[in-house]
Amino acid sequence: MSTVATLPVASKPDPVAKARALGPALAGAADEIERTQEIPEPLLGQLHETRLFRMLLPRSVGGDQVEPWIYLRAVEEIASVDGSVGWNTFVANSSALIAPYIPIEAARTIYGDPRGLIAWGPPTQHRAIAAPGGYRVTGEWHFASGSRQANWMGAHCNVVEPDGSLRLNRFGRPTVRTLLMPKDKTTPIRDWNTIGMRGTASEGYAINDVFVPEEFSGTREDPTLRRDRGPLYAFTTQGLYAIGVAGVALGIARAMHEAFMALAVDKTPRAMARLADNPVVQSMVARHEAALGSARAWLVDILKDCWAGADDIQPLGSADRARVRLGCSQAILASLEVADAVYKAAGTSAIFLGTPFERRFRDIHTLSQQIQSREAHFEMVGKVMLNGDPENTFLG
Repeated sequence: MSTVATLPVASKPDPVAKARALGPALAGAADEIERTQEIPEPLLGQLHETRLFRMLLPRSVGGDQVEPWIYLRAVEEIASVDGSVGWNTFVANSSALIAPYIPIEAARTIYGDPRGLIAWGPPTQHRAIAAPGGYRVTGEWHFASGSRQANWMGAHCNVVEPDGSLRLNRFGRPTVRTLLMPKDKTTPIRDWNTIGMRGTASEGYAINDVFVPEEFSGTREDPTLRRDRGPLYAFTTQGLYAIGVAGVALGIARAMHEAFMALAVDKTPRAMARLADNPVVQSMVARHEAALGSARAWLVDILKDCWAGADDIQPLGSADRARVRLGCSQAILASLEVADAVYKAAGTSAIFLGTPFERRFRDIHTLSQQIQSREAHFEMVGKVMLNGDPENTFLG
């Protein structure tokens, strides 16, 4: 594999500090983001300027390629103020993971724009038709978080060859290829009418017989195909997706936990002592602090350990991928449990619009329905722990 030249980066980034510094601007825009389902200016410009959408983008195309535990903490910081912006930050970084799998000239065309951003919906049963020099594609995709901020859209498709057969990957399964096109070649479908994460605008889009050149396509299903070396890209895309969701969950739950502690100091429910003086509440607060802190610390420890043992080219092994999945699943589960307990303990103080609890409660329960939050991941990891993964089918 040839060495890829990298574009210069001025200095080592500190995404966590940058995310924390954006806190007041995020808080000031939160109501507008919820209402309009848009990230307004100047906040959107600040997110681009701080490069928080480029944490996982390779340095070869001007990204920061930060360590996954730093990425986790930066996403957590943003989500602690606004869950929707935290979610769209993780999604923007996740879509940047296509960059190591497409020709570098195409990646630089997209990300050479300082505001270059890709959005897409998850894979469906759509098929692209192989054509001379590229593909033709038609269909609808949904759940495209961040599509209103994006200027490029992607479509994940199986590929139909000229003879009518499905293109297979090296594992003998139908390949899933990602086709990238300017957003103006797609039509938005305004269908994001949800109870939570409203500001993500995770809506649909339609594509009608668009031709996509070969160079603006790639597949993420085989980590050995990546162009960029280094331990970050030894983590699978699904593993890095899960880290992002865990960061959002931890951020929302931590914010609810801290808001409850502030409430407990001031609130005296009718016919009861002040919440802060109640031994049950005191115990609950301490347990929540331990639950969130230990879940985060364990996940960070897993990420650092996997990073230290990662190969420069080969992807993480099945056991390490399972550990990443387990750490993320535990962090998401702990966050949901804390959020539920805090909402209940806050009583009527949590039910009104504009409280520090109600939007976050809606957001984290919308997050809980996403594929990365499935409790079935525990079963999958347990299977690997007990029986191994001889066919190397666990993708983490």
